[in-house]
Amino acid sequence: MIYDELRRPVWNGGQLMAFSALDGATDYAGALTARTAFDAPGIDITLPARGRIRFPGVTHADCIVAGDWFRLGDELPTVGVFLDTHHLLVEGPCVVSDAQPAIATLKDGNRTLIGSALHFDPARIDTDVARAVLDRCRWLQALRLPNVKTQAAKKTLIKALSVMKTQVYSPEGRIRHRWTTPDRWPHRQMWLWDSAFHAIGWRHVGPELAQDAILAVFDMQAPDGFIPHKMNPTGTSSITQPPVLALGAKLVHDVARDDEWIAALYPRLCAYLEWDLRNRDTDGSGLLEWQIDGDPLCRSGESGMDNSPRFDAATRLDAVDFNSFFSLECQVMAGFAHGLGLADDAAKWMNRHMEINRLIAARLWSDEVGFFVDYDTERRAPSSVLASSGFLPLICGAASKGQAVRLAECLADPAMFGTAFPVPSIAAHDTQRYAKDMWRGPVWINLNWMIARGFEGYGFEDLAEWLRSRTMEVIEDAFASHGTLFEFYDDRREVAPPGLLRKGKCAPDVSPYHQVFHDYGWTASLYVDLAYTGNHTATARPNKNDACDA
Repeated sequence: MIYDELRRPVWNGGQLMAFSALDGATDYAGALTARTAFDAPGIDITLPARGRIRFPGVTHADCIVAGDWFRLGDELPTVGVFLDTHHLLVEGPCVVSDAQPAIATLKDGNRTLIGSALHFDPARIDTDVARAVLDRCRWLQALRLPNVKTQAAKKTLIKALSVMKTQVYSPEGRIRHRWTTPDRWPHRQMWLWDSAFHAIGWRHVGPELAQDAILAVFDMQAPDGFIPHKMNPTGTSSITQPPVLALGAKLVHDVARDDEWIAALYPRLCAYLEWDLRNRDTDGSGLLEWQIDGDPLCRSGESGMDNSPRFDAATRLDAVDFNSFFSLECQVMAGFAHGLGLADDAAKWMNRHMEINRLIAARLWSDEVGFFVDYDTERRAPSSVLASSGFLPLICGAASKGQAVRLAECLADPAMFGTAFPVPSIAAHDTQRYAKDMWRGPVWINLNWMIARGFEGYGFEDLAEWLRSRTMEVIEDAFASHGTLFEFYDDRREVAPPGLLRKGKCAPDVSPYHQVFHDYGWTASLYVDLAYTGNHTATARPNKNDACDA
């Protein structure tokens, strides 16, 4: 069985468990959701209420944990499986404690049924556990996997696919397509740019679901084109998020060509990007600005780089990342329009792409430091914060060849971004701002994925391949140690992911939002994309001189 690759000698906490829409209907508000416990072999129920499941008499923890079933022990193992979105059935020694009223339980001999009280069906306790496990395994067993180079990579790939499966919801409420979430707890909801990165991984193993993940976001689009940054079947937020939906759609289309899908999506993408142009260029300079708020722990949730020091002292920035993303979207849209026979639209989008690139090069490149930085429109001065966002003009072609060489030098320089695990979210020499906290130092997989694409587009194939290989290795190492895929990673390789701060704290007992999230969606989906699209044989870091040969 392919899931044997997930066999581990110890029980690791933080692994998320829930029923997937690939196997049946889900329930956003009432689904049973859990994660493996940290203090002992067991499971902590997180939704729809709290409860504890423990396995008495366990003397060792030889186990397999997938997103929707587990096996603990080798001889006479304890087995648990999600029967549907509301029920978990455990066969073997099991004790449920501290369950809140919204959680129901039923025990019959060595079987224990746990479920959502509102939907509890006692008859489910008689379900054939072995057959239910086989049903949960069927999707992954049927996949054709790429030939990865190492056993560690194969194990991590299967874990990533299991995570992706667990994070799919069925259509519900205002969301008319299958949709994805960054994690089934505590995020739970659908997020704009996460959905695009999820689709990029799903295109290799479920192109129709990849299409759905993007269409579901547009199900929540407002009549004026606005798309919120987070959504659920009944409501939305009031801010937006980085524009990467056209890129996601293009990459899905590259794998599974569907001209009718693109034709239907095109006007919705137009409306969304036009909304950004109307509402996020408040000074009329032609460059876009993120909304920046007063919350010191999340000054710009709209940017996706919530607590980056980029936003500490600013109220309005012509943002490197926003404009790089938007320019790339315009380039993609020009391609879509050309394919649809819309010559005028194609010219319009290409002209916008070239104009934004011109403005990025003119206003956001700092000759003083040799790097792209935000421009503070209030102070009329460039920002002093050097962040990973400064590499993103590579993705849209805004950097000159000389600037690209300089960015490659920055990635090789230990005082800049050449840390043990690049690319740190701020420059290494910025000791006053650096912290082991989210976007104030640690590495994010989606940025590395983007930056590698950017360097590749400028001919730095060896550098791009090395960055991808290094990114995969770090994900694999952390999975080998902790059994989960994390939201972000330490650029210095000094602190294991569970010890990193999130918005100022590492306090999971105080709030689930003050811990690095486990089994994180785009870490899984982008790892899958890397596994399916490359050889990743580069082992040595290219040096500064190598960059000049590109």
